[in-house]
Amino acid sequence: METRPYFILGDLLANAVVGGVIGGLAAAVFGPGWNMLLAMAVGMALGMALALPAAFGFVALFGAMEVMLPVMTTGMVAGMVVAMAAAERAIPLGAGALLGVETGIGVLIAVYLANALIKRRAPKWTS
Repeated sequence: METRPYFILGDLLANAVVGGVIGGLAAAVFGPGWNMLLAMAVGMALGMALALPAAFGFVALFGAMEVMLPVMTTGMVAGMVVAMAAAERAIPLGAGALLGVETGIGVLIAVYLANALIKRRAPKWTS
């Protein structure tokens, strides 16, 4: 993962925007009438499908490999979380978007931590 501030802020912005958009959409689509398991599955698929085109706007600015993994994971997780929460109780659009932003930031932190752990455990190649 990148350590320069421009790219870290870009990752943060990309995940917050995608999480917010997908969270707001999931809050609008799903409601208490949905089965929670079905809402989770459909929300996950909807989030993944929408995260891909949303990520393309950020790819040109921040690089494909740095943006795609966390943004696609954010789309999937935000769709699942907000859809399941909306299936439990009605969630206003703004609250769904805020939950999506929070989920996106949480996913980004998890991805950065996982990357640091993997890099630390990887064997050191010597020439």
